[in-house]
Amino acid sequence: MKRVLIYSHDTFGLGNIRRMLEVARHLVEASHEVSVLVLTGSPMLHAFRIPERIDYVKLPCLARDTAGRYGARSLPLTLHATVRLRANLIRSAITDFEPDLILVDKKPFGVEDELAGALAHLPSGQARPKLVLLLRDILDHAGTTERIWRKNGYYEAISAYYDQVLVVGCQSIYDLRVEYAFPPFAAAKVSFCGYISRQPGRTSRAPMREQLGVAPNQSLIVVTPGGGEDGELLIRTALQAFASITAGGASRMHVVCGPEMPEQRRAALRAQAAALPGASVQDFCDDMMSMLGAADVVLAMGGYNTVCELLTLRRRAVLVPRIRPGIEQCLRAERMAAHGLVRMVHPDVLDAEVLASALQDELQAVADRRLPPRLHRMDGLQRVTEAVFGLLGLDAPPPPAATSKPDPGVRSGASRLWRAQAQEVHP
Repeated sequence: MKRVLIYSHDTFGLGNIRRMLEVARHLVEASHEVSVLVLTGSPMLHAFRIPERIDYVKLPCLARDTAGRYGARSLPLTLHATVRLRANLIRSAITDFEPDLILVDKKPFGVEDELAGALAHLPSGQARPKLVLLLRDILDHAGTTERIWRKNGYYEAISAYYDQVLVVGCQSIYDLRVEYAFPPFAAAKVSFCGYISRQPGRTSRAPMREQLGVAPNQSLIVVTPGGGEDGELLIRTALQAFASITAGGASRMHVVCGPEMPEQRRAALRAQAAALPGASVQDFCDDMMSMLGAADVVLAMGGYNTVCELLTLRRRAVLVPRIRPGIEQCLRAERMAAHGLVRMVHPDVLDAEVLASALQDELQAVADRRLPPRLHRMDGLQRVTEAVFGLLGLDAPPPPAATSKPDPGVRSGASRLWRAQAQEVHP
């Protein structure tokens, strides 16, 4: 049995832990010879389904404010004491679990360098586990990221410790080797795996729309700010916009606040929605693929997982990305919008009128049966698993029934047959 230890960077929102659990799930489903131990500080881990042969060690939570500063989330400890406690737990887990491979999310030395001691004390020779760094498509502003990476010695860490760097993104969308000025010795270890296609939801489109009370002649706008900790403004503005486009009951709006939104804010949004015919709110959904699959138009922020869900479903979408403390979401939304994959509204110009106009344009595109283009590199899980299995000495997993083409670019779906478009718009 090959043992994989996954370190999940998770101080804000749900994105990191969702992505890393999806990777873990794919690893164990691809081979009965693999087990996974996840190290995470996510306070929402209990909300997710944990497959067999996956277990986890819960680290004390860290929090990050809008300025990007870290602190203890729950315990009455200083940041230094919390990081020291987490680092000790990490070292103990690595020592006792004896992984064959360690998969590290985002930061080569972990949050506040909490992995540095563990990496420095790894055994040598054949007993040394393989190390893989997993990066999402975009980290942050190019100049900011390069400065942080040089200051913290991350490029050198890749050279000294890591066997491979896997990027779950497309070079044609964002080549982080170029954007972040990777030195040749670090760039040589980078492989672009493509975006992560999501599994179908548990409930098909028609039953999900029925559950939400959507009539056959109505369109549905689903609003999701991801984890929701900073999503109140987007939802409040969305409900204001909906008030101006709901004439005649032609549309419904359903809001998923996210589990990290404070209850007081959720209550205020529920009260706002209650005054609008056709608007509804729920706190959390553990099956967003079903929820988004039921939508005609999605209003969201620009998180990696949400974008992957939209790309998988090919849903019309309006993105209002987060721009603080980093601009990762904004860069992703800009690049995706440039390829015609989504529509972007910058948060600096967000108001009810602007948002209503954007949503109405997307609803009209759905009525005209205009699909967004198809991104062909959606095989991220398959390629990550192939790379991990290669380092573990396991046979490559069989490809899925429908594989993505190797071309990393984007190709328009405008020339597709009308019948194919209609089937995809109304699955």
